Amino acid sequence: MIKKYFRSHLNRNFSIAIIWINGGSNFDANGKKGINKVLCSLMTKGCEGFDNLELSDFIESHGAELNHEVFEDGMFISLKSLDAHFTKLFPLLDLIINKPLLSEGQFQLVKKSILNSIKKDKENPFNISFEKWRKIVYSPHPYAFNSEGYEKDVISIKYSDVLSEYKDFNCREKYLISNNLEINGNCSKDFDKKIFTTKINSLNYDLCPESRFVSSHNKSNQLILMFGNQTCSRKSIEYWPLKILESHLSFGMSSILFKLFRENNGLTYDVGVFNPIRKENAPFLIYLSVSNKNAIIAFELLYKLWKELLFSLISDEEIFLAKKKLKSAFLISNQSLDEIFKRDLHLISCGIYPSSKNNSFKEIEEISPKDIQKLTNKYFAKPFLSITGDKKICNDIKNNWLNNF
Repeated sequence: MIKKYFRSHLNRNFSIAIIWINGGSNFDANGKKGINKVLCSLMTKGCEGFDNLELSDFIESHGAELNHEVFEDGMFISLKSLDAHFTKLFPLLDLIINKPLLSEGQFQLVKKSILNSIKKDKENPFNISFEKWRKIVYSPHPYAFNSEGYEKDVISIKYSDVLSEYKDFNCREKYLISNNLEINGNCSKDFDKKIFTTKINSLNYDLCPESRFVSSHNKSNQLILMFGNQTCSRKSIEYWPLKILESHLSFGMSSILFKLFRENNGLTYDVGVFNPIRKENAPFLIYLSVSNKNAIIAFELLYKLWKELLFSLISDEEIFLAKKKLKSAFLISNQSLDEIFKRDLHLISCGIYPSSKNNSFKEIEEISPKDIQKLTNKYFAKPFLSITGDKKICNDIKNNWLNNF
């Protein structure tokens, strides 16, 4: 049974329907990491009445798009087309969810495609560093693992494993949202306020500096650095203070990270914060890439910034600017139906009533510099560091880390 929601005030000349299915890679069994990625991909490769080519031709002949994504907490399957064709295409979503072909031939092709993607990811030092970082931050929580899966695991996944996973998939909670008037039917006009319980991973407060450090070595002239910790779930009251901190650190050319690492010191072109929505404790990490000759300087600047965040209040002027930038980012994200619907469905899956922008802005305005400093001390007093680069430089940074963190 799919719980349906309808947004009639978001009319365009095109229609979108997006389904969120609770349970993504966090449902992957040990030794089968990536099985939900395989399943989701396979479901979009044919359904009752349409084999893979027929489904693809039917969708493309109407200028439509069928997409899917797999995250830690769940999956998105979306359909988008011009209004004139949508009612003809919309039944495909029900068929894909409830009557997929799950062809064994397509299963082999999907596995091959996912394995190729995993191999490509291994070439990216950012991916290598992030994999190492989340392993030490989240172990043994499901967030420690890549939603794409791992080569050894995906190779071991059998066709029968996917059929078995689909039986579990049928029992998962599902939510659909659309802006199309003609498919309204039994859709709910309003969002319900049902609250779902979530299991929150405990923070690793007591780990020693060495246990909070990991490195990978290569002969590159570039060093990748990722610094942070797990924080809170989306439904936590701590969510908005952390978003203001993210805005302060990384939004635009007025951000602290841009000015510190690029404008004032010319050290890197790639610096920012990663803090996605999660049903459980979300990661919050600062990432940057830097040349080997500037790696030690960059680390020392990061250490200085860390100390300032822990022991000094962000000024009222800087908080005011961070709030303005965060509100602007929120409004920009509201220009795309895809982003609006995905965000609303993600909120519903977290047990949150999708409120208006005015309610969100009110929450943001009530946050003070002390609120943010309290959270920086809670989550970042004992951060985790992952670096990827030259072995000697990694070892030098490790020694610095052990002495100061």
